[in-house]
Order: sequence, then C-alpha cells, then structure tokens
Amino acid sequence: MLNVPSQAFPAPGSQQRAASGGRNKVPLKQGRSLMDWIRLTKSGKDLTGLKGRLIEVTEEELKKHNKKDDCWVCIRGLVYNVSPYMEYHPGGEDELMRAAGSDGTDLFDQVHRWVNYESMLKECLVGRMAVKPVVVAKENHEKKLLNGILFKSQVPDLPAKEISPSYDWFQTESLVTIVIYTKQKDMDSESVIVDYQDGCFRAEIVIKDYSYLLHTELSHEIQEDITVRVAEKTGKVEIVLKKKDNVSWKYLGHPLENHNSFTTQRETGLYYRKCQLISKVDVTHDTKLYCLMLPPGTHLQVPIGQHVYLKQTITGTEIVKPYTPILETLHSNLKESHHPNNKYIYVMIKTYHTGLFTPHFDCLQIGDCVFLSNPEGTFKKSQLQELEELFLLAAGTGFTPMIKILNYALTNITNLRKVKLMFFNKTERDILWRNQLEQLADKERRFEVEFVLSEPTCEWTGKQGRISLPLLSEFVKRSLEDSRVLICICGPASFTEQGIRLLKDLNFSQEEVHSFTAE
Repeated sequence: MLNVPSQAFPAPGSQQRAASGGRNKVPLKQGRSLMDWIRLTKSGKDLTGLKGRLIEVTEEELKKHNKKDDCWVCIRGLVYNVSPYMEYHPGGEDELMRAAGSDGTDLFDQVHRWVNYESMLKECLVGRMAVKPVVVAKENHEKKLLNGILFKSQVPDLPAKEISPSYDWFQTESLVTIVIYTKQKDMDSESVIVDYQDGCFRAEIVIKDYSYLLHTELSHEIQEDITVRVAEKTGKVEIVLKKKDNVSWKYLGHPLENHNSFTTQRETGLYYRKCQLISKVDVTHDTKLYCLMLPPGTHLQVPIGQHVYLKQTITGTEIVKPYTPILETLHSNLKESHHPNNKYIYVMIKTYHTGLFTPHFDCLQIGDCVFLSNPEGTFKKSQLQELEELFLLAAGTGFTPMIKILNYALTNITNLRKVKLMFFNKTERDILWRNQLEQLADKERRFEVEFVLSEPTCEWTGKQGRISLPLLSEFVKRSLEDSRVLICICGPASFTEQGIRLLKDLNFSQEEVHSFTAE
C-alpha cells in the first residue's frame, strides 16, 4: 500500500518574490486555463495511463518516460505523468521537459517552490520512487540526496551544535513562560511566530536561514492572549502564556511533529493559519486594499521586504498566491498602522478577470476566511543600514514591496539623504496611492516620486514610455561619487529582468541591486 499524501499540502518555503529574475509565462491556447485544467482533473479521465493503479518507480523506469507525449517527472519522491498538463503549464512545455524522465525537485524549487503541486497534479500521480538504501561514505561524510528527499542525518550546513537554540519553561500561579535561548544577537519580535489553536502550541524562531521549532499539545488550556518578549542583545525569547485555570502544571505538554527541531527554513516549510477578512477598500478601478485579522492566538509580524502566501480552495483545488503585506496607509507622520497588537495584515491585490485566484478573492465577503502563511523572503533590514541614497523602481503592483521599505528608510535611516521612486503604469487611473505619494513628497524633503505611463492620454505632461536606459541613467544618478546606494526593483518578470540588465550597464554592482518578483 503506497503512502500517498492527502490533497492538502502546505507548500514549503519559497523565494518567489526574491528571485534575481522572474519566469516568463507563455501564451496558452484557448481552453487551456487553470480552470480548464481543474475541470479536466475532475472529469474522471485517466491522466496517468495506469487505470487508477499506483506503482513504485525505479530510476531506470523513470528515465524511459522522457518524451513530450510520455513525460514522467519526480518531485520529492513522488512521480507524476505530466504529459496531460503540458498545454496547461503557464511556463510552457519546454520548461516541463527540462525535468522529463528525471528528478525535477531542484528545478521546481528554483522556479515556483510555492505552487501546490500535490493538489494540482493529484490525478497525474503515477506512484512513489522506489527508495534505495542510502550509504554515507565514512571517509568524507558525503551527503546523499535521494529523489528530492534529504534525510535528517544529512541536512547540509546546519549551524554548529554549540549555537543550536534550547528552551526551558517555568510557571507562576497564573502564567507559564517559555524561554528560548537562541544564542544570537540582534533578534527581534519579527523573528518569532507563535500560533495557539485547539490546545496545540507552535512557536517558530527564525534565525537567519534556519528555524527553531517548538510544537506541543499543551497539558492544560490557556487564554489566547499571548505575549512575546525579545532581548535583542542576548537573543533570549520569552513567550508568556496565561493559564485558563490557576493550577500547577506538571509538564509543558506532549511533543508533536518536529518539536524541538532546528533545521533550514526550507525543511520546516510553510505553516498556514485561518484569517478573517474584515475590510476591503477600492484603491483603483481594479485594485483593492484588503485587511485580514489574524487569529487571537497568533503572534506574527511580517518583516519589510518579505511576503506571505494566501491560500483558497477553489472548486475543490487549493490555489496559492504570494503577496507582500503593506501598511494601512502612507501616514503623514510615517508611523505604522494604528491597529494595536499587530493583529492585522494588509494586502493590495489587483483583480485579473481572466484569472482564477483574484476574482474569487474579490468575491469574498466581510467575515469570510482565507489561509495565510508564515512570511518569507531574502530581503534584510541590514541592507538599508548606513544607506545614503535609496532608489525604488516599481511597475504596477510591484509597488507593494516598496511601501514598507520606503516607510522604514525615511523613519529609521539617519544617514539617508534621498529616496526616489520611479513608478511605471499604463494609465493615470492605474497609479496606486498617487495622492498619498504626492502628499508625502510635498511634506518629506528627502522623498521624490516620478510617474511614467506607457499608454498616457494627450493631457498627460509627465514622463512616458517603458523602462529604458535614458530614463534610468537620469533617475539613478548618485549625488556623490562614493554614495552608498541601494536600488530595489519589482514588477512583471520582463520589467524586472530588463531593469537588472540596464542597471548592470550603468555599472551598479550586484550588492547595490535587490529585485523582487511581482505576483
């Protein structure tokens, strides 16, 4: 009996928004949309060619299926017949064929690790790879990667044992305090994610590219009001729980999956919690600002430059999309949202009427629920420290990562002399938060904004066109030859890739450019 995963699948960690480039989509034939694919998977048609059987696949067998009309691909130990999916794949047939007849786990992770492939391809499941015994060479302690599965004893580049976190707990009559000793400096509350639901307590401490996880079924009930305190200089984290009943606990709880583990963030994967939609406000003709309320037992703060994943079940299939949380508004006093306790997540989402995810999201009613993941991304606040000039290049909803970066830089970077935003859109009515940006530029002498339109009306007097060398060479000029600068760029893949090439032509180094990929 094969152990086939259930349809629900929390996609592992992703670099979707922090990739140095994007992936170009290809035009799909009519009748080959995501909705059409979902209809096909529910039609009862045999998409594997095995009449419902699941088999164990050897490496030799996998290699035989390497043609477009007979294409098997292995992802994390599971083998799929992706031939029926070829014409529905937004990245094109050639992209899928790169993994034909082989283990495509690494390729999949590079391009779209966040995609819920187990749900999308569940009707194409051929079976599981036949696992061979793994032999570790004693001489050089060689690490083996088999079928995309990395065995725990062979996790690469884990931190030295002496810096692995540890935890303890103590109690008073009314409180239980869990103390995590991270042994790291410069920790803050954004590094701590806590969820409590139905008696299960989960705390994840993010330390650079690693995660320390506490996961336990508590021995007694607690109130949902959880306090997190972080000592930045020592790295000590305290999570304070309020007892529901003032009784003495003999033990903290029963350990659950991966309790007290210290692994790479990719291994830890994403965790989703159910959030409630409490408001949605029009920003432009096709874009809204949505406010999601976190569950009462959750502590989660999204660091600047990082994104989350929103997950919906549409016609029985889980669809996941990445979005960068933003501030509620560009406040005149440059402060964060006025909502207390960081219980709210704001996302700005453009509705694509030919899409599947965004029209469904736009139809959500106040009080409806949506699942939201842990944050992830490669952008670090340290990239802004000691900065003297910050240049932001955004196209469309690629503006969203810039909002928190802009706010943080103007509020916290004392050496900052100048922040400039060049915002590309098709028409005037597409410009997000235009009034707020213009008001900020009037009040903050260090901030400048320029709008560039590709399809302006004859009344438009501003800049026109698309991202180009003439536009950038004038915009990203250093005020001093040795100015410390950072250029952030986000938009459609073609915009971002072109911008990176042009910035390289202008002799900006790789360290001076950070790119995000818009959804």
